[in-house]
Amino acid sequence: MIYRVKGKNIYYRKIKSEKIEHIKEDLIHLSNKLNYTFKSFTIDGRRGVIQMLKQTFPNIPIQMCQFHQQQIIRRYNTNNPKTDCGIELKELMQEMRDLDYADFEYKLLLLKAKYKNFLLERNENNGFSHQRLRSAFRSLKTNLPYLFTYKNKKYLNLNIPNTTNTCEGWFAHLKEKIKIHRGLNKKMKEKMILKLVENS
Repeated sequence: MIYRVKGKNIYYRKIKSEKIEHIKEDLIHLSNKLNYTFKSFTIDGRRGVIQMLKQTFPNIPIQMCQFHQQQIIRRYNTNNPKTDCGIELKELMQEMRDLDYADFEYKLLLLKAKYKNFLLERNENNGFSHQRLRSAFRSLKTNLPYLFTYKNKKYLNLNIPNTTNTCEGWFAHLKEKIKIHRGLNKKMKEKMILKLVENS
């Protein structure tokens, strides 16, 4: 697990699987032991992280990565939606970076109102016929308060990144290095990874 600021790794630790308590422990360690002061958090949308951050660091602004939100909607809606509702939702997500909170919320509400009856349609088993689209709208409703933090006038001086691209790009670089050295055994591979982490 790696923590980055302005393109630089500032802390890491080896874990078997990522858990919310790990993130909380590490952030408290960074704050209390290593004297880091947090101005904002840009997160990838992992379930439970926002609630943990609000409880642990209640006054620090949170930005949900817009790229990850687009990916979430793409998983529900596919790259090639077949319904008019799905097509218009895809178009709205493509506009997101050019909109602010108020404009995006307004367009989202209009879209939901336009397709209200469509989204309420049920199948022969009395389940919702368009459950994946409903889940996409629910995800946007849940994350909307955190999608445009970086454009909030209160926080403009913080230069909050609206994506976690610096992390994603660095991990892509790391994976490429591992791929090149695929013949290494597990111990040597771990040693190489830790050296790359420490020097980045």
